Amino acid sequence: MVFSSLEFLYLYLPFCFLIYFLIPAKRLALRNAVLFFVSLIFYGWSEPIYIFIMLFSTFVDYFCGYNVSKHLDESPKKAKLYLIASIGINLSLLFFFKYYDFFADNISKIPIFSFVKPLGLTLPVGISFYTFQTMSYTLDIYLRKAKVQKNIITFGSYVTMFPQLIAGPIVRYSDVDDELRQRAHSFVNAAKGVRRFVCGLAKKVLLANTAGAMYELMTETVSSTPNFVAAWLGIVFFAFQIYFDFSGYSDMAIGLGYILGFNFPENFNYPYISKSITEFWRRWHITLSTWFREYLYIPLGGNRKGLGRTCLNLFIVWFLTGFWHGASWNFVIWGLYFCLLLIAEKLFLKRLLERLPVFLSHLYSLFFILIGWFIFISCDLLSPFSYLSAMFSSPFVGGFALYDLLRTFPFIVILCIAATPLPKKLWSRLENKEAFKLVLCFILPLALLLCTAYLVDSSYNPFLYFRF
Repeated sequence: MVFSSLEFLYLYLPFCFLIYFLIPAKRLALRNAVLFFVSLIFYGWSEPIYIFIMLFSTFVDYFCGYNVSKHLDESPKKAKLYLIASIGINLSLLFFFKYYDFFADNISKIPIFSFVKPLGLTLPVGISFYTFQTMSYTLDIYLRKAKVQKNIITFGSYVTMFPQLIAGPIVRYSDVDDELRQRAHSFVNAAKGVRRFVCGLAKKVLLANTAGAMYELMTETVSSTPNFVAAWLGIVFFAFQIYFDFSGYSDMAIGLGYILGFNFPENFNYPYISKSITEFWRRWHITLSTWFREYLYIPLGGNRKGLGRTCLNLFIVWFLTGFWHGASWNFVIWGLYFCLLLIAEKLFLKRLLERLPVFLSHLYSLFFILIGWFIFISCDLLSPFSYLSAMFSSPFVGGFALYDLLRTFPFIVILCIAATPLPKKLWSRLENKEAFKLVLCFILPLALLLCTAYLVDSSYNPFLYFRF
């Protein structure tokens, strides 16, 4: 089930909120139990068998977290063993379901290992997200950033929490430790959550889906008539699709969190206004970058042990970041591509960029970001090398590319403006004005109505981060 579906909006969500808010606010443990129950329904909607994997992971981390806390002061070695057990079991599950077929397929090409065969496993939805999330529990307890949770149902509600279960943001246990024990519910927060959810839904349905349809049209054009305009238009539309798709989902998750009494961390901060690749990765998928920084980069030594060790640490982190996104070589190359750019900026490019006019530094960032998105999607293209050739060495225009550019230009302008802080700044200036509050009463229902009409009328509703 996805947020941008009619069954979620008009069946699951009303059912969830009805039974959740029928429980008195002072019965928080019971509300957590309801949240755990409805989240299992959400996750098991299409793949009920994989509920058992999630429950197994929940039990393992609850048990290991309890024992890490128990032995942390008296026997640090035992505490570390339970931490290693938690990490090992979680990563083993992730490896088996997400990466076994990848390694089996590559190893089987070696003649002496031809007997190794892929199993054709179906990837459990969101396993990369909830594996990192649940591992943060034992890690935070070991690092003394959170207290042990003795109620396994409450802990289960954290692991399975449906708003950010399958595509983030990745909520570390320390982010919501206090709110699982005591949280406030108010009409103000609920209204804030509804606004954030509807805005996220509009970004996903009206912007991301339309950009995605245009991206697919451009790839078809490049396949039949390779040309510069269509190739770059395709990458630009994909860049907007993945941004509004993923940030829209994060907005919806954060909005649902407000309604349920949680404050989830922000996941995006207008990444396409960045003036360097370093800045881009401080603004894109913030919770994943934070997870790798807190639990891998800093423990490896960060930038405290000299330039050579810093570069090695960046290589490890970005190799794993790329591999986290998918079991395919293009994701590994994508991660290492950004690793090289980040190291280059650390060594000399950053000083050069600071001297350039802002326009040129933006142009530099956008160019390399778009090349990165080409690497990211290359496994989905019929002929990635032909597409790359079209981007740099084909005729300037061909087929209907110029017509497509002209007819979609107004939409591109809308996408560009929506990807900047301008709408938020305008909203901040107007939100306290009485006239705007009245208009808002019509804008949000209208946006929801438009999204509903789109979902009823169109069968095109992909969700890119489902495969992660």
